[in-house]
Amino acid sequence: MRENIREITEKLQAAAIEELPVLLIKYTDDERTGVRSAVDKGRRRILAYEMEVARSKELQKYEQEYAAYEYVCGIDEVGRGPLAGPVVAGAVILPKNCDILYINDSKKLSEKKREELYDIIMERAVSVGIGYSTPERIDEINILQATYEAMREAIGKLAVMPDLLLNDAVTIPQVSVRQVPIIKGDAKSISIGAASIVAKVTRDRLMVQYDEVYPEYGFASNKGYGAQVHVDALRKYGPCPIHRRSFITHFCETE
Repeated sequence: MRENIREITEKLQAAAIEELPVLLIKYTDDERTGVRSAVDKGRRRILAYEMEVARSKELQKYEQEYAAYEYVCGIDEVGRGPLAGPVVAGAVILPKNCDILYINDSKKLSEKKREELYDIIMERAVSVGIGYSTPERIDEINILQATYEAMREAIGKLAVMPDLLLNDAVTIPQVSVRQVPIIKGDAKSISIGAASIVAKVTRDRLMVQYDEVYPEYGFASNKGYGAQVHVDALRKYGPCPIHRRSFITHFCETE
Protein backbone atom coordinates (compact mmCIF):
# COMPACT_ATOMS: atom_id res chain seq x y z
CA MET A 1 0.00 0.00 0.00
CA ARG A 2 1.34 3.40 -0.98
CA GLU A 3 2.21 5.70 1.93
CA ASN A 4 0.18 8.86 2.11
CA ILE A 5 1.77 12.32 2.09
CA ARG A 6 1.23 12.92 5.78
CA GLU A 7 2.95 9.66 6.74
CA ILE A 8 5.95 10.45 4.56
CA THR A 9 6.19 14.03 5.86
CA GLU A 10 6.08 12.89 9.48
CA LYS A 11 8.65 10.18 8.79
CA LEU A 12 11.08 12.66 7.26
CA GLN A 13 10.54 15.18 10.06
CA ALA A 14 11.15 12.55 12.75
CA ALA A 15 14.19 10.95 11.09
CA ALA A 16 17.61 11.37 12.66
CA ILE A 17 20.03 13.32 10.50
CA GLU A 18 21.98 10.11 9.79
CA GLU A 19 18.84 8.44 8.42
CA LEU A 20 17.73 11.27 6.16
CA PRO A 21 19.92 10.63 3.06
CA VAL A 22 18.55 7.12 2.56
CA LEU A 23 14.96 8.29 3.07
CA LEU A 24 15.40 11.16 0.64
CA ILE A 25 16.61 8.75 -2.03
CA LYS A 26 13.58 6.56 -1.36
CA TYR A 27 11.12 9.41 -1.89
CA THR A 28 12.96 11.60 -4.39
CA ASP A 29 11.00 10.30 -7.40
CA ASP A 30 7.60 10.78 -5.77
CA GLU A 31 5.84 13.44 -7.87
CA ARG A 32 3.25 14.45 -5.28
CA THR A 33 3.64 18.11 -4.33
CA GLY A 34 3.49 17.45 -0.59
CA VAL A 35 6.16 14.79 -0.79
CA ARG A 36 8.41 16.97 -2.94
CA SER A 37 8.05 19.74 -0.36
CA ALA A 38 8.96 17.36 2.48
CA VAL A 39 11.98 16.07 0.52
CA ASP A 40 13.16 19.64 -0.13
CA LYS A 41 12.88 20.42 3.57
CA GLY A 42 14.91 17.29 4.33
CA ARG A 43 17.63 18.39 1.92
CA ARG A 44 17.76 21.83 3.53
CA ARG A 45 18.01 20.19 6.92
CA ILE A 46 21.01 18.15 5.78
CA LEU A 47 22.65 21.24 4.30
CA ALA A 48 22.13 23.20 7.53
CA TYR A 49 23.62 20.31 9.51
CA GLU A 50 26.66 20.12 7.25
CA MET A 51 27.17 23.87 7.58
CA GLU A 52 26.99 23.59 11.38
CA VAL A 53 29.54 20.75 11.39
CA ALA A 54 31.88 22.93 9.31
CA ARG A 55 31.31 25.92 11.62
CA SER A 56 31.96 23.78 14.67
CA LYS A 57 35.26 22.56 13.23
CA GLU A 58 36.28 26.15 12.53
CA LEU A 59 35.38 26.96 16.14
CA GLN A 60 38.10 24.53 17.24
CA LYS A 61 40.98 26.24 15.45
CA TYR A 62 42.50 27.60 18.67
CA GLU A 63 42.07 24.28 20.45
CA GLN A 64 43.82 22.61 17.50
CA GLU A 65 46.57 25.24 17.44
CA TYR A 66 47.33 24.51 21.09
CA ALA A 67 46.64 20.77 20.91
CA ALA A 68 50.03 20.03 22.48
CA TYR A 69 48.56 21.23 25.80
CA GLU A 70 46.68 18.46 27.56
CA TYR A 71 44.04 20.61 29.25
CA VAL A 72 42.92 23.71 27.33
CA CYS A 73 40.40 25.75 29.31
CA GLY A 74 37.98 28.38 28.00
CA ILE A 75 37.13 31.30 30.29
CA ASP A 76 34.27 33.77 29.99
CA GLU A 77 32.07 35.91 32.20
CA VAL A 78 28.47 37.09 32.22
CA GLY A 79 26.94 40.01 34.05
CA ARG A 80 29.37 42.91 33.92
CA GLY A 81 26.66 45.37 32.86
CA PRO A 82 23.57 44.71 35.03
CA LEU A 83 22.41 46.96 37.83
CA ALA A 84 21.79 43.99 40.13
CA GLY A 85 23.10 40.51 40.84
CA PRO A 86 26.55 38.96 40.71
CA VAL A 87 29.03 38.69 37.90
CA VAL A 88 29.51 35.01 37.05
CA ALA A 89 32.51 33.39 35.36
CA GLY A 90 32.69 30.00 33.71
CA ALA A 91 35.77 27.87 33.11
CA VAL A 92 35.34 24.85 30.85
CA ILE A 93 37.76 22.16 29.72
CA LEU A 94 36.27 20.21 26.84
CA PRO A 95 37.58 16.86 25.58
CA LYS A 96 39.93 17.06 22.63
CA ASN A 97 38.21 17.10 19.22
CA CYS A 98 34.94 17.88 20.96
CA ASP A 99 32.02 17.36 18.59
CA ILE A 100 29.28 19.26 20.45
CA LEU A 101 27.39 21.25 17.83
CA TYR A 102 25.72 24.68 18.08
CA ILE A 103 28.07 26.12 20.72
CA ASN A 104 28.38 29.87 20.21
CA ASP A 105 28.47 33.17 22.04
CA SER A 106 25.65 32.67 24.56
CA LYS A 107 24.05 35.99 23.54
CA LYS A 108 23.50 34.60 20.03
CA LEU A 109 21.57 31.58 21.28
CA SER A 110 17.97 31.28 22.38
CA GLU A 111 17.27 30.51 26.02
CA LYS A 112 16.04 27.04 25.03
CA LYS A 113 19.21 26.28 23.08
CA ARG A 114 21.42 27.55 25.91
CA GLU A 115 19.64 25.29 28.38
CA GLU A 116 20.04 22.28 26.05
CA LEU A 117 23.72 22.98 25.51
CA TYR A 118 24.32 23.60 29.22
CA ASP A 119 23.21 20.06 30.02
CA ILE A 120 25.36 18.60 27.24
CA ILE A 121 28.43 20.62 28.28
CA MET A 122 28.05 19.68 31.95
CA GLU A 123 27.76 16.02 30.98
CA ARG A 124 30.62 15.84 28.50
CA ALA A 125 33.18 18.37 29.71
CA VAL A 126 36.38 17.15 31.30
CA SER A 127 35.80 19.73 34.02
CA VAL A 128 33.71 22.83 34.71
CA GLY A 129 34.36 25.57 37.26
CA ILE A 130 32.04 28.47 38.14
CA GLY A 131 33.02 31.62 40.02
CA TYR A 132 30.97 34.47 41.46
CA SER A 133 31.53 38.00 42.62
CA THR A 134 28.77 39.54 44.70
CA PRO A 135 27.23 43.00 44.26
CA GLU A 136 28.96 44.08 47.48
CA ARG A 137 32.33 42.98 46.13
CA ILE A 138 31.68 44.73 42.82
CA ASP A 139 30.97 47.97 44.70
CA GLU A 140 34.06 47.49 46.84
CA ILE A 141 36.72 46.82 44.18
CA ASN A 142 34.97 47.76 40.86
CA ILE A 143 33.47 45.50 38.22
CA LEU A 144 36.69 44.72 36.35
CA GLN A 145 38.57 43.55 39.44
CA ALA A 146 35.49 41.66 40.64
CA THR A 147 35.31 39.93 37.26
CA TYR A 148 38.94 38.86 37.57
CA GLU A 149 38.20 37.45 41.03
CA ALA A 150 35.26 35.45 39.69
CA MET A 151 37.44 34.10 36.88
CA ARG A 152 40.17 33.06 39.31
CA GLU A 153 37.55 31.33 41.47
CA ALA A 154 36.19 29.48 38.43
CA ILE A 155 39.69 28.26 37.53
CA GLY A 156 40.26 27.19 41.12
CA LYS A 157 37.11 25.08 41.11
CA LEU A 158 38.23 22.95 38.15
CA ALA A 159 38.84 19.31 38.99
CA VAL A 160 42.06 19.35 36.95
CA MET A 161 44.62 22.14 36.55
CA PRO A 162 44.51 23.62 33.05
CA ASP A 163 47.71 23.91 31.04
CA LEU A 164 46.43 26.80 28.93
CA LEU A 165 43.66 29.37 29.26
CA LEU A 166 41.76 30.74 26.28
CA ASN A 167 40.16 33.96 27.52
CA ASP A 168 37.49 36.17 26.02
CA ALA A 169 39.58 39.31 25.39
CA VAL A 170 41.15 39.76 28.83
CA THR A 171 44.36 38.69 30.56
CA ILE A 172 43.59 37.67 34.14
CA PRO A 173 46.02 39.01 36.76
CA GLN A 174 47.54 36.72 39.42
CA VAL A 175 47.18 33.56 37.33
CA SER A 176 50.31 31.51 36.64
CA VAL A 177 48.85 29.44 33.79
CA ARG A 178 49.65 30.64 30.26
CA GLN A 179 46.83 32.75 28.84
CA VAL A 180 45.74 33.52 25.28
CA PRO A 181 43.29 36.44 25.12
CA ILE A 182 41.01 36.28 22.04
CA ILE A 183 38.88 39.23 20.98
CA LYS A 184 35.24 38.07 20.70
CA GLY A 185 36.52 34.68 21.75
CA ASP A 186 33.08 33.36 22.73
CA ALA A 187 32.25 33.28 19.01
CA LYS A 188 35.68 32.03 17.89
CA SER A 189 36.61 29.28 20.36
CA ILE A 190 34.46 26.29 21.27
CA SER A 191 35.92 26.28 24.80
CA ILE A 192 35.21 29.96 25.43
CA GLY A 193 31.75 29.59 23.89
CA ALA A 194 31.04 26.69 26.24
CA ALA A 195 32.21 28.78 29.21
CA SER A 196 29.95 31.61 28.04
CA ILE A 197 26.93 29.29 27.97
CA VAL A 198 27.65 27.80 31.39
CA ALA A 199 28.09 31.24 32.96
CA LYS A 200 24.98 32.66 31.28
CA VAL A 201 22.66 29.80 32.24
CA THR A 202 24.02 29.77 35.80
CA ARG A 203 23.48 33.50 36.25
CA ASP A 204 20.05 33.53 34.58
CA ARG A 205 18.83 30.74 36.85
CA LEU A 206 20.10 32.63 39.88
CA MET A 207 18.30 35.81 38.83
CA VAL A 208 15.06 33.86 38.42
CA GLN A 209 15.49 32.70 42.01
CA TYR A 210 16.10 36.29 43.14
CA ASP A 211 12.88 37.29 41.37
CA GLU A 212 10.96 35.15 43.84
CA VAL A 213 12.53 37.07 46.74
CA TYR A 214 12.36 40.54 45.18
CA PRO A 215 9.48 40.36 42.65
CA GLU A 216 9.09 44.14 42.24
CA TYR A 217 12.07 44.47 39.89
CA GLY A 218 11.25 41.86 37.25
CA PHE A 219 14.55 40.00 37.63
CA ALA A 220 13.15 36.85 36.00
CA SER A 221 12.80 38.67 32.70
CA ASN A 222 15.45 41.41 32.81
CA LYS A 223 18.10 39.42 34.72
CA GLY A 224 19.13 42.60 36.56
CA TYR A 225 19.84 44.67 33.45
CA GLY A 226 18.50 48.19 33.12
CA ALA A 227 15.16 47.49 31.46
CA GLN A 228 12.60 50.25 31.90
CA VAL A 229 10.44 48.20 34.26
CA HIS A 230 13.52 47.63 36.42
CA VAL A 231 14.49 51.31 36.45
CA ASP A 232 10.91 52.33 37.26
CA ALA A 233 10.88 49.90 40.19
CA LEU A 234 14.19 51.27 41.44
CA ARG A 235 12.76 54.78 41.47
CA LYS A 236 9.59 53.63 43.21
CA TYR A 237 10.95 51.16 45.76
CA GLY A 238 14.64 51.97 45.99
CA PRO A 239 17.38 49.33 45.85
CA CYS A 240 17.16 45.79 47.23
CA PRO A 241 20.09 43.90 48.78
CA ILE A 242 21.37 42.55 45.43
CA HIS A 243 21.62 45.93 43.69
CA ARG A 244 25.06 47.28 42.86
CA ARG A 245 25.07 50.60 44.66
CA SER A 246 27.82 51.99 42.41
CA PHE A 247 25.71 51.26 39.32
CA ILE A 248 22.40 52.88 40.30
CA THR A 249 23.29 56.38 41.48
CA HIS A 250 21.50 57.94 38.48
CA PHE A 251 18.24 56.21 39.32
CA CYS A 252 17.77 56.41 43.07
CA GLU A 253 19.30 57.25 46.42
CA THR A 254 21.66 54.54 47.63
CA GLU A 255 22.14 55.58 51.22
